[in-house]
Amino acid sequence: VTIKVRKNGPYRVDGADVTLIDSTGHVYTVKDRPFALCRCGASATKPFCDKSHRRIGFEASESTDPTPDS
Repeated sequence: VTIKVRKNGPYRVDGADVTLIDSTGHVYTVKDRPFALCRCGASATKPFCDKSHRRIGFEASESTDPTPDS
């Protein structure tokens, strides 16, 4: 499984063996690969992205430093 953070966009999830479970335990059936998960909070199809980030001008916070703590 690969999860790519898209600049000012969704999380792109790619992989054949992915199970998506929400906080209530609901398991989503995801037929298409790859799929995108909302991170702007405006999607009408949460947890999936519906490209609302473009409409609202979503700007993600800066990335974290990828170097591990010493």
